[in-house]
Amino acid sequence: MTRPGLRARVTAAFAVGALLLSALMALFSYDLTRRSLLDERERTAVRAAYYDAAVVRSGLDTGTPDVVAVLRSLDTGSARRPLLHLPDGWYARTADVGASSVPVELQRVVADGKPAVQRIRLDGQPVLLVGVPLPGALGYYELTSLREVEETFQVVGLALIAVAIMVAGAGAALGWYATRHSLRPLTAVADAAERIAAGDFATRLDPTTDPDLTRLSSSFNEMVDKLVHRIERDRRFAADVSHELRSPLQTLAAAASVLHRRREHQDERTATAAGLVADEVTRFQRLVDDLIQLARTEQPAHRETVDVLELARTVCRERSLPESLVTVEGDAPRLWWVDRRRFAQTLLNLVENAERYGGGPVAVRLGGSDGVGVLEVDDDGPGVPPGDREIIFDRFVRGRAAHDRAGTDGTGLGLALVAQHAAAHGGTAAVLDREPGARFRVELPGALR
Repeated sequence: MTRPGLRARVTAAFAVGALLLSALMALFSYDLTRRSLLDERERTAVRAAYYDAAVVRSGLDTGTPDVVAVLRSLDTGSARRPLLHLPDGWYARTADVGASSVPVELQRVVADGKPAVQRIRLDGQPVLLVGVPLPGALGYYELTSLREVEETFQVVGLALIAVAIMVAGAGAALGWYATRHSLRPLTAVADAAERIAAGDFATRLDPTTDPDLTRLSSSFNEMVDKLVHRIERDRRFAADVSHELRSPLQTLAAAASVLHRRREHQDERTATAAGLVADEVTRFQRLVDDLIQLARTEQPAHRETVDVLELARTVCRERSLPESLVTVEGDAPRLWWVDRRRFAQTLLNLVENAERYGGGPVAVRLGGSDGVGVLEVDDDGPGVPPGDREIIFDRFVRGRAAHDRAGTDGTGLGLALVAQHAAAHGGTAAVLDREPGARFRVELPGALR
């Protein structure tokens, strides 16, 4: 499982923290509300019970009263139910309460002349039972329903749960906003790094954006300056060395050409050695030319409107290949927004690669969609093993097909130049499966308009 990102972790931390805080506040509020309501209801019930007990006592003092009539004279409403315990038995206004409604322990306390209060459940409903001792009686009891109070507790609990959930959501939103705001400088650094990796070496961070990040911005810009300076120095060194080698190489090539033309006047061993020298000088010249081209790839692409169909046909004519190899796929336009020199060099290198290692190109296709231009070159060679499909685009790397053909004069830079030219356009180069052979594919974003 992949580890969640920093933004997700901070957002989750804010949400969990807000949920815990709101849950604690909800529990505290619920407990405080519950205690307050129960205490208030208990005080009210006790006052009402004492008042009703006094009325019952007055009724009992009249001699031989009708006990049930005395109980019915009480103004208890529907929430309170009176119960009187006399020496001759229990008396109630309704038949749903009786001796079984009063716990034995509470009866004993009231019979001893002490008032008592207890919360019980009667027929599944919460009830507050108040016992008041009376002279000449074993006790007067009043059962007060707590159903409304319990329903109030449920409503308060649901409301507090909803508030806790909303607070947690607000905490998550706050965490997301805070991380988005705090990570914005890091996002700017990442965007700048991506642009630099794509070849835009003029990208820099603004050190005045955030005073707290001035050191980071300055250090990043200084690092980029040093990196660009080193790349430019290496590029100039490679270009200077290559240019300096051109003159002696031309002299060597001329001398080798003279020796090669006069091989009929030489003995066999000398003619063979002269031929090897001429081949190696030619290969050396090609290597120097590729190094010069490689040094130029560090520069940004200079795009312009190019008729890629005509340009591809011109490349084929220069390699003595039929122009019919070049086709335009679908509705793709023939005018692309690319660097003419880089596109021509890319196609030329792919064609030469197919000639050396793939038995020659069999198709050159121009296509694409959604603004991405696609160049494909097919060959009928042995193909490229899956393990070589990435490394063959590295510098001075030759695939297995090249090693199997020892007589080829490749330098190991042709496909590296293809990858560099594609990267200068913000694109990619890859090799795909094809039966038989291989298909080299170059994608150039922004080429189609």
